[in-house]
Amino acid sequence: MQIWVDADACPKAIREILFRAAERTHTLTTFVANHYLTTPPSPHIKFLQVEPGFDEADLEIVKRVRPGDLVVSADIPLASDVIDKGGNVIDPRGERYTRDNIEERLNMRELMETLRAGGVETGGPAALSSRDIQAFANQFDKFLTQQGVNKFH
Repeated sequence: MQIWVDADACPKAIREILFRAAERTHTLTTFVANHYLTTPPSPHIKFLQVEPGFDEADLEIVKRVRPGDLVVSADIPLASDVIDKGGNVIDPRGERYTRDNIEERLNMRELMETLRAGGVETGGPAALSSRDIQAFANQFDKFLTQQGVNKFH
């Protein structure tokens, strides 16, 4: 199993959790972004910079993800594509996207886009809170435990 991170919008607190987990579990974790991102020196942490452009990081993740891999992203269409390829997705607020809930998330996203296109102010997501960070850490830890990789080396 490998971890892929949609790093363009991944909050720093979540990146820090992922850095520590990669080291602790010796799990290859690749941060994909279209802008430079500093990562700690480690054989378990990689950075892949893609060309600038809308969804370039998402497209690269979908191209490379394999069944059983984990992707960390809040991007709903990316999550859907990853699930279709047999991957797993957790968003930075700790929600795990699955075959059971991704269709509902896609429909809600489409509704919000339609409202915005019609001039309705929908606002954006709330700032990441300490509860969100803890929810992510808990869901991530649960996932690693289920995969049998949440152990100290």
